[in-house]
Amino acid sequence: MKKTNIFLLISFLISLMFVTVAIAQNTEKGNQNQSQNEIQQREQERIQEEEQQNQDDSITASKGEQVRARTTNELRTMIREKQQEMNQEVQSFGENQQKVYQNQNEVRLAVHSLLAMEDLVGGIGPQVSQVAKDFDNSAQATIRAEEKIQNRNMIVRFFAGGDQEAAGEIERETNQNKLRVQQLRQLREQCDCDEEVKNMFQEQIQNMEQEQNRLQQLAEKEKQTKGIWGWIKSLFGR
Repeated sequence: MKKTNIFLLISFLISLMFVTVAIAQNTEKGNQNQSQNEIQQREQERIQEEEQQNQDDSITASKGEQVRARTTNELRTMIREKQQEMNQEVQSFGENQQKVYQNQNEVRLAVHSLLAMEDLVGGIGPQVSQVAKDFDNSAQATIRAEEKIQNRNMIVRFFAGGDQEAAGEIERETNQNKLRVQQLRQLREQCDCDEEVKNMFQEQIQNMEQEQNRLQQLAEKEKQTKGIWGWIKSLFGR
């Protein structure tokens, strides 16, 4: 009798789970599509701005913003202005997007800083810029994945657990970024530049590394969130 009652309870929970998850996933899918469209729009705008940049020796952006520093003072000013711009940008986002960008902006700012210091780090400048661009592409991927986690419907999370796909995407990107951090450390050692630039270089590396550690912890936590369905599977597994 006891086994029968447990079986009936589990059957009821499974049926309830499928119905509620189906409803919640439709809502979640709509939210994710809207979020995805917003990210794609911002990315398209960013790409269009990059394509409009002048390619002369002064290297200026289409709106007159210099994107490479010629002195350390210029570099500090550019980093400060970019940080203010990002902070203002975040204020226009919804609550979940704000949570994502407030964290991920550390990498975005570091990317901007490394690109800006290309002319200050000597012969390794092009290599530093390439790694920074790779980080930028990775940041776009992890932003999308983290937004999926933040926007995951509570009902879906309760029954089905965490978003395993998004967690896996973040995990893959952080593994690649660890290699990029190592590459940046090696490049810094080769840097034929003054101590102040080296210190600023190191600061950006540390910011990137800290953000990768946070993302890795987020992915691990999301993968460990199993929900009722995971509990049921583990119950039958025993």
